[in-house]
Amino acid sequence: MTSPDPRYNPASFEEEPLELGLAPLDQAITLARFAGDDGRVRTMVVTSWDDETAKGIDLEQIGAPVTDDPFEALGGADLSVVRAGQFEGLPISTVAMTNLLPSGPGGEQHIGTGTNFPEHAEEANSTSVFQFPKFGPATPARTTVRANPGILLDYEVELCVRFDRELTSPADFDQAAKGFFLCGDFTNRNALIELADPDNLDSGHGFSDAKSGPDFFPTGPFLVIPKDWKAFISNVRMTTSVNGSPRQDARGSEMTLDFGSLVENSFGDMKEPRFLFRDGYVKLMAEASIPTSATLMSGTSEGTIFTPPTRGDVIEAIIAYLGQGGPLADEDFMDVARRTFIANELAGKHFLQPGDVVRHGSNHLGDIVVGVAE
Repeated sequence: MTSPDPRYNPASFEEEPLELGLAPLDQAITLARFAGDDGRVRTMVVTSWDDETAKGIDLEQIGAPVTDDPFEALGGADLSVVRAGQFEGLPISTVAMTNLLPSGPGGEQHIGTGTNFPEHAEEANSTSVFQFPKFGPATPARTTVRANPGILLDYEVELCVRFDRELTSPADFDQAAKGFFLCGDFTNRNALIELADPDNLDSGHGFSDAKSGPDFFPTGPFLVIPKDWKAFISNVRMTTSVNGSPRQDARGSEMTLDFGSLVENSFGDMKEPRFLFRDGYVKLMAEASIPTSATLMSGTSEGTIFTPPTRGDVIEAIIAYLGQGGPLADEDFMDVARRTFIANELAGKHFLQPGDVVRHGSNHLGDIVVGVAE
């Protein structure tokens, strides 16, 4: 099935509807974090969930130390009773989905990835996978994002990973415990239109500014640690809908570069502060490593809102440019073209609008529900 709406990029969708569930315990452990009645952050193994609540076993009940680090909590717990399904006698924690903490780590600098799915690369006219720093804290799975006046607000659904240790070289990736989670990556398309170099997307210009807005990094409710990360990610499905209308649908197996290769790419681009952000240049990661506070993002699949200028946009821009005096005008043609295109896209109102509800879903990573606010 493909998207029939001509206002958006075409996307293909699986015939079977997405089934939200949990990964089998013999394949992966699903964790969720929440604040207890005493205010301390706790981690539980999730045993069931629905749209309203998640239920599970507080890892402190089975030997975990008092810690807000989910990897440390998992490492200290005795999971034998959980894996054997013999937890009927243990206290079950029931937590509202709205009260679950972000599955993403606590840092504010992450590694974003561009055009890592073939169809999206074709949409963006990109010939290679590239990376850039994304700034901002992770927000929870039930949240809001603002659609500010004059801004073309776009969505992206992605797979994300965090690690139990700092990665100081690509060799550390294999040894690290990997926690996967669903994430969103909202985009201010104005910044990309105004700053990106379409002939050299790898320059990174525009991407950090476009993707580092407030609440632009919602993260799923669950952190999933699989036994075999490659097999798990290959089967993970991620989707986007807006107001119930399907927009994106892909599997991890479609990634051009897997997470191991993305880590290797990252370390090949750590040295120079070459990424434009807020009128200055920054490094991909501040300390030439991937700390436990950072997320590595997969990139998104086809089906985002943004489409290139139409023939009508170009003609309108030419007329406007000539009307201002052509080569004698204060603005050059590209400035006029960008302004004209943004105005036309805003008038079309097909980017995210206040009142819209964006839902990202996954078969094993839970879902994210984002209300678009004014």
